[in-house]
Amino acid sequence: MRRLYVGLLGVLASVAVMGSLQAAGLKIGVVNAPKVLEQAPQAEAARIRLEQEFSPRDKAMQASQKELKNLEERLGRDGAIMSETERRKLERDIISRKRDLKREREEFTEDLNIRRNDAFEKLRQRVFEVIVNLAEAEKYDLILSDGVVFASDNVDVTETVIQRLSSEFKAKSASGK
Repeated sequence: MRRLYVGLLGVLASVAVMGSLQAAGLKIGVVNAPKVLEQAPQAEAARIRLEQEFSPRDKAMQASQKELKNLEERLGRDGAIMSETERRKLERDIISRKRDLKREREEFTEDLNIRRNDAFEKLRQRVFEVIVNLAEAEKYDLILSDGVVFASDNVDVTETVIQRLSSEFKAKSASGK
């Protein structure tokens, strides 16, 4: 019961603070950063670049996986009629290929994660710059992001940030950069 009173007191204090901020004429905005990072055209372009960069390696690993499967099927089908030497050689080849494929997958995953993190870190930095530029240009006193539970459409500037990023992307695409 005491927690309920403390919680209600906290809510009332928050309302009082927000009311005084509104009375002071502060301009406040809220940005849904995950939505911006998901919908910005730069994010889609980064995904496409990563796919183009890593697709050949992925296809090569799929081909290796298929070859390995064929060798395993051959061992299962013909292992009983193979000579001992031939069967052992095939088994060693399968083990070696499995090991190589596992190492390739791990390297692929690590490389992909590094490149994805680099690409999206650059995007996050650009989104931050666009938000700061928006705040300065439109005279916002405060723009909030993560941790906001609710924001009315009156203070949500997410779409404006996405539009600015889209305009910037189109301009760079048109200039060939």
